[in-house]
Amino acid sequence: MSADRPTLPPVRLHSEAELARDALSAPLLARAAKLARWAERGVPVGVGGQILDEPLAAATEHLGLAGDEDGAAYTAEAWQLAVDTGLVEIEESADGEDGDDLPDDAAAGLATPGEELDLLTSGSPQDILDIWLGGMETVLADAAAPDLADLADQLTEGGELDLDAIDWNPEEEAELLDGILGNLYLLTALSESPDQEVPLPALAASMIVPDDMDEPTDDVLEEVSEAMMRLDDQFRVLEPIGLVAYRPVDEALIEELDEDGETVLTDGAPAAPADGPLTDEDVSRYGLVRLTPLGVYAVRARMLDAGVAAPAVGDLADKGADVLLEALPDYPEALAQAESELWLAARTPLDAARDLLTAARGDDDRAPRRRLAAQQTLSLVSPDAEAALREVLDDRQLGGLARVWLAERALPGIPEPSQEMIFWLTVDTIAAQLESAEEDATGELRDLVQGLTEQHSGFFDTAWRVDHPATADVLEVMGRLHPDKKAAKEARKAAFKARSRQSG
Repeated sequence: MSADRPTLPPVRLHSEAELARDALSAPLLARAAKLARWAERGVPVGVGGQILDEPLAAATEHLGLAGDEDGAAYTAEAWQLAVDTGLVEIEESADGEDGDDLPDDAAAGLATPGEELDLLTSGSPQDILDIWLGGMETVLADAAAPDLADLADQLTEGGELDLDAIDWNPEEEAELLDGILGNLYLLTALSESPDQEVPLPALAASMIVPDDMDEPTDDVLEEVSEAMMRLDDQFRVLEPIGLVAYRPVDEALIEELDEDGETVLTDGAPAAPADGPLTDEDVSRYGLVRLTPLGVYAVRARMLDAGVAAPAVGDLADKGADVLLEALPDYPEALAQAESELWLAARTPLDAARDLLTAARGDDDRAPRRRLAAQQTLSLVSPDAEAALREVLDDRQLGGLARVWLAERALPGIPEPSQEMIFWLTVDTIAAQLESAEEDATGELRDLVQGLTEQHSGFFDTAWRVDHPATADVLEVMGRLHPDKKAAKEARKAAFKARSRQSG
C-alpha cells in the first residue's frame, strides 16, 4: 500500500452545528459554562485558580448538586475546566504573587468570566468546538493520571512521591489511552451501526493480547482484567465531557473481583456463567462503551494533528475524479456510495461523467479498481449524462461499462459489443475484484468464475488472447478457484499461454 493512501477507513461526521450543540450539552462543559456566568461578581480563588471551600459550597448549590454525595467533586471538576478553557479568567491579587506563602484557604486572586464565555453563545460552531477540544484534552490528561487515593496515601505517610511505587508511567499511560481510543475509533468506523457498543474486556484485550496468541495465558488474562478495571475508571472520567457513552462495570462484579483476586475472563472475554451461555445482560455487567459523534470528531482531530491519515466522508467532494477513484476502492461499500453522492452533488451529471471516464483510463495495477469504482459511481448519475457515455462507446477500456450504463437505463441505440470487448471487460472486472477480495468473498468470486465458463464455451481458448495487463493473473486465479478440475487445468494452461504472449 502506498504511503499516500488512507490507513484508516473513513468515518461519517455530524455537521459542525450538530457537534457544537452536543459539546454545549455535555454535562461537564455545561456546568463549567454555568459556573463561569455565576462568577460575574467575582469569585475568590486559590493558587492556580482553585476554587476555595466557601465559594465551592455556593457553587455546588448553584449547580443544584448540594444534595449529591459527590456534588462538591463534580463542581470542583467543572470549575477547573472553566479555568483551563478560559471560560473564567484569574486576576491575581498582589498578596497572591507568591502562592507558596499563602495558607490553603487564602485567596490568591479573583475569577471573573473570561472572553471565551461569550463565544459559547455568540461564536461560530467551530469556536465552540475549539473550546470543547481544549477542555477534552484537559479531561484526557486527568483520565491518564494516577489514582489520587494512592498519591494521598504516599503523602500522608510522609514519604516522597514515588511514581514507580504506584506503577504509573505518564507516557505509557497516555499512549495506552490513545491506543484504546484509536481502537475504539477503528471499530466505530468499521461498524455498520454507529451506536454499536464495545464490551470493555474486548477493548482491553485488543491492546494487550498479542495478535499471534491463539489462546491467552492466565498471566495475559489477568493483565486484561487489570486493564479493564483501569479503563472503567478512565471512561467514567471521559463520559461527562461527551467523548464516550459508557455503561460502567457492575459494582457487584468489581466487589467479586476484589474479593476473589482472580480474573473472570476466558480467552479475553467474560466467563460464561455455570448455568448457561452468556446473555447480553451478562456482557453488559463488564462495561460497554462507544464513541459519541463528538468523540469520533475529537479522536479524528487528534489523529490528524499527529499526522495520521484519517479520512471522513465528504473529504473528496472538492477533489478531482482521479483522487475520488483512487480512494473509493478502499472504502466500505456504504461509505463509498455516500462519498460518491457528495462528490456528484457538486457537479452537473454530464461534467461528472466525463471526469469519471477520463480518470478511469489506464493500464497500471490499480486501473481495474478505478474503473469498477467509476462504474459504481456512474450508476448514481442521472440519464442527463448520456452524451458522455456515448462518447466512449468505441473506447477499448470504457466501451463495455458505457454499454452497461446505457442498458441499465433502457436507452435506445446501444451497439452490440464485440467479443473482444466482452472478454476484455470480463478480465478487467475480475482483476478489479482480486486486489480487494477478502477471504469471506472467495465463494462469490468462485461462483463468478464458474458462471463465466459455463456461459461461454471455449472461454479459456479465447481468454488468454485478451490484451489486458492482468489477463495472466486473472486466469491463474480462475485456475485456483474453479471447482471443476478439468476447467481449472484449462485455466492454468491459458494463464501460461497468456504469460508467454506478454513476455514475448
